[in-house]
Amino acid sequence: MDLKEIRNIARENLKGYCRVCPICNGLACAGEVPGMGGHLTGSSFKSNVEDLSKVKIKLKTIHDAKKPDLKFNFFNTQLEVPIISAPITGTSFNMGNALTEEKYISSVVNGSIDAGTIAMIGDSANPTFYETGLEILKEVNGKGVGILKPKENSIVIESIKKAENINTIAAGMDIDGAGLITMALQGAPVSPKTVDELKEIIHSTNLPFILKGIMTKDEAILAVEAGAKAIVVSNHGGRVLDHTQSTAKVLPEIAEAVKGKIMILVDGGVRSGIDVFKMIALGADAVLIGRPIVFGAYGGYREGVSLIIENMKNQLIQTMILTGAKNLNSIDNSMISIEW
Repeated sequence: MDLKEIRNIARENLKGYCRVCPICNGLACAGEVPGMGGHLTGSSFKSNVEDLSKVKIKLKTIHDAKKPDLKFNFFNTQLEVPIISAPITGTSFNMGNALTEEKYISSVVNGSIDAGTIAMIGDSANPTFYETGLEILKEVNGKGVGILKPKENSIVIESIKKAENINTIAAGMDIDGAGLITMALQGAPVSPKTVDELKEIIHSTNLPFILKGIMTKDEAILAVEAGAKAIVVSNHGGRVLDHTQSTAKVLPEIAEAVKGKIMILVDGGVRSGIDVFKMIALGADAVLIGRPIVFGAYGGYREGVSLIIENMKNQLIQTMILTGAKNLNSIDNSMISIEW
């Protein structure tokens, strides 16, 4: 199996929900939810990709960075690459019925581990989806992360306890899911959280806690204040609010405010190992990838996911060799120029 075959099979399995475009940039699928599109005009999804494309890399070849080290320490778990599969649930609703929820999550969790990294599992209005994800993580000794929607604190805390029982690496919250009206319509209302509400959740567990959906330096600082150990700079793939800024554009300011105080992860528009390099140069410690993982799972199950990540890994290695980056810590903004 190769990447071309994976994309062809994914295109067939996702027919009517995703075109698996040559460049996944949100143009053809704007407003298509269910599906892979961005909210309303799709501006947020499109901006994620467009702004990242405006980050240019400085080619350098007189140096001794011949065998770059890609290892990333994620809460005392060593990953072979700074790429983590993002939490995506409800694929049977959003992407058709070619894969059951269990098959999708199993493909992502195991394919990620095969490629030397981990996956995050997600939450939805249907509690069985999160529990299915935990069962699959249990089979791999908890090697992954459960990310919850911002439901009532008591429900969130109860769900974190379930993650503790299987010893996941960390726990977290998709706080940018606060505006999902569909959750309320399905009997699982979500809402924003105050700092005190976040502190109650974070102090209820010994697991490192991740806040996903941070898009301003002010909220990054509040995440540190609340006791979170990591943030994900994310606008939910452009699927919750139209006309937000891109993650690439807000990342440098956030990094300037909290770098070294909290782990900084980012997603949004990452389609290659070169994009991974760009995000790290902009201030991230590691990245999450979503839509490419969906293509991998729908086009080749476990093997497809692994191949998607391995391909990005090889692209990242090549980029580091051609910029003089010996390891992840040596990647910085001197290696890029920004054209926005």
